[in-house]
Amino acid sequence: MTIALSQFDEVRLDRVSRDFGALNALRDISLTIRRREFIALLGPSGCGKSTTLNCIAGLLPVTGGAIWLDKSRVDTLRPEERGFGMVFQNYALFPHLNVRQNIGFGLKMRGTPKAEMDRKVNEALALVRLQGQENKLPGQLSGGQQQRVAIARAIVIEPPLVLMDEPLSNLDAKLRLEMRAEIRRIHNELGATTIYVTHDQDEALSLADRIVVLRDGVVRQVGTPKELYEAPAHLDVADFMGFRNKLKGKVVAVENGRAVLDVEGARISGVARERLSPGSSAYAAIRPDDLEVGEAGPNAIAVTVDTIEYRGREFVGTAHSAGGFDFVFRSHQAVEPGSTVYLRADDGRVLVFAEPTQGRN
Repeated sequence: MTIALSQFDEVRLDRVSRDFGALNALRDISLTIRRREFIALLGPSGCGKSTTLNCIAGLLPVTGGAIWLDKSRVDTLRPEERGFGMVFQNYALFPHLNVRQNIGFGLKMRGTPKAEMDRKVNEALALVRLQGQENKLPGQLSGGQQQRVAIARAIVIEPPLVLMDEPLSNLDAKLRLEMRAEIRRIHNELGATTIYVTHDQDEALSLADRIVVLRDGVVRQVGTPKELYEAPAHLDVADFMGFRNKLKGKVVAVENGRAVLDVEGARISGVARERLSPGSSAYAAIRPDDLEVGEAGPNAIAVTVDTIEYRGREFVGTAHSAGGFDFVFRSHQAVEPGSTVYLRADDGRVLVFAEPTQGRN
């Protein structure tokens, strides 16, 4: 393989900030990315993930802090001087150039000899599995094929870092799954270092070595997919990692890392993820997968079923409680809309968080 990505030990963001007038889009972002890592920047719209990526790429100047590639500061360099590969959400292909010309554009701008450029473009075509498509224009390609061209163009220049900004958001569900696997395959084969922006937790969980969850321009948690999935540190992180059911109650007891809440008269116990004290307000967070239709008793709450949908092997329902909490749950049996059932969860699958302050949830 002639494509050999530039090697380094780490990329380091040191208290990086980015302001847009009075808006603090990024606030003191500190993060170290190791060579060959696949890092996902995850969060809702407006959280700062694309701004972070654009600051690393040099498309936006930082207004505070610094970005380092090993011992070299790169935030003072122009984008082309950094040499990073970028894959945009809209692909950004040249419509008048064919596949081969699009992939080789960066090499041509660098004055790469033709023989070397042809060799590297051919290898990139093989890596993204587009042999036989090299003479087609972008408009003659499917969305997935266009995305492969964009990836090939980014890697053929042998960048130390590959940056991807929601590259699958314009594809249908089937293509997203296919390209997700392709992106990880290409990353592994090249030994690349990749920073990947997404708002899709499934993408982040399946692709990343580590996930960085952002909100309001601040890093909320960094961890492996397993750590983020099983042990979110804050309620907003839990919400973004699939804990869709959030029940507010009063803390009745805290002991041995467990907390018991009074929620509409029901006792809901779970794992305390933050410091809690009896009498304070707190939230129990539960995934839909962890709620079961069952009998009255510990960790069960009465709800009225609103909707039920058949999903093949199971049913997915929505419901509400007397106090107005909304629920999403899964069931192996059909339940009638309008009926009253009890939803319960094992206390080891319930996470309890302190009531958020300053509008954070």
